Amino acid sequence: MHFASGNRLYPGTILGSLLLFLVLISCEGLFKRAPENDPLARVGDAYLYREDIQSLLNNAVNEQDSASLVTNYINNWAVKQLLYEKAQINLTEEQIEEFERLVSNYRVDLYTRAYKEALVLRGEDTTVTDSQLRQFYETEKENFLLKEKVVQLRFVQLPKQFLNKDEVRQRLDRFSQEDQVFLDSIGVQFKKLNFNDSLWVPLTRIIQEIPPLNYENEERYLKKSQFFELEDSLGVYLGKTGEVRTLNEIAPLGYIKPTLRQVLLNRRKLDFLRRLETELLDEAVKRNEFEIYE
Repeated sequence: MHFASGNRLYPGTILGSLLLFLVLISCEGLFKRAPENDPLARVGDAYLYREDIQSLLNNAVNEQDSASLVTNYINNWAVKQLLYEKAQINLTEEQIEEFERLVSNYRVDLYTRAYKEALVLRGEDTTVTDSQLRQFYETEKENFLLKEKVVQLRFVQLPKQFLNKDEVRQRLDRFSQEDQVFLDSIGVQFKKLNFNDSLWVPLTRIIQEIPPLNYENEERYLKKSQFFELEDSLGVYLGKTGEVRTLNEIAPLGYIKPTLRQVLLNRRKLDFLRRLETELLDEAVKRNEFEIYE
């Protein structure tokens, strides 16, 4: 794998630095940190310093809060240190060895994961075109089935005493360009409205927005090309249903576009990491830095 100069991350250089850093961290655990400035507390050979609690001091609301937070932190820190010392004395050698192995593995995983994420951020292509989404959808659409009914719908909620309901009903049903301009012009008089009937809306959201609709009666009103009028104590609801897709049907492309984009990006990321790992191994073998013994 070739990276351009500048701010690029070089696998060999950074991995080597990470391994060196891990060795230094491991060595640091062998030696107790000696007092540098005036410590706040001590347990055995372990010291707690002001810089260790600086974030607490920065977030404290007042002096009383600061004192309380610091006292609690110091006591919790001391308890942990004392328990840790007791654990080292009382746990079996096998348990300690197992915990050290887990800690070592976690440290390595933590650093390598951060490094790989940095490489992905610098090298990943996050551009997804509409044609790529459509091609992916046509190939994989059998895997994207709806978990609930979705509907294309335009509707308005009118106050109960709205005087011009019949005209609104006629124009919402017909919905010509002239009708849209008219409805937009009086939209401030509506309690709710949605004129974007190309948008796919899940049934749960429709029921939230139109309370007279529920799971028992929705099939009566949410049919393709059907106009409905419903009423409750909050107002009058006029709606025109467009296309409908039901549970376990293939999800419309427009409804799952964000999901498809994320799936595509995740696949690119996995492919990138696989290539990275393969090239790292190949490079290490060529340099005689990695070999498997028979």
